[in-house]
Amino acid sequence: MAYDISCQKRRTKVANVLCAYGQRVQYSVFECVLSPLEFRELKVRLGKVVKLPEDSLRMYPMSGHTVRQVEVWGGLPLTERQGSIVV
Repeated sequence: MAYDISCQKRRTKVANVLCAYGQRVQYSVFECVLSPLEFRELKVRLGKVVKLPEDSLRMYPMSGHTVRQVEVWGGLPLTERQGSIVV
């Protein structure tokens, strides 16, 4: 999950929601390992915080196959668990 939120207050709220679902790997990027139910819950919670079209959220679902192709140079190691990963 990557985001660009124009308002500091909303940006903080989005980060707090995402902290409950995953690991922050950069200032506005989170890796989340989610079940389909958790992914739906996350989208509902975020939908209550973001203000479109001012804000931008990008959810990148990755299969187990594509996750194995991710290269990490520095920083935190890749969050690896079975199931869907949203970056």
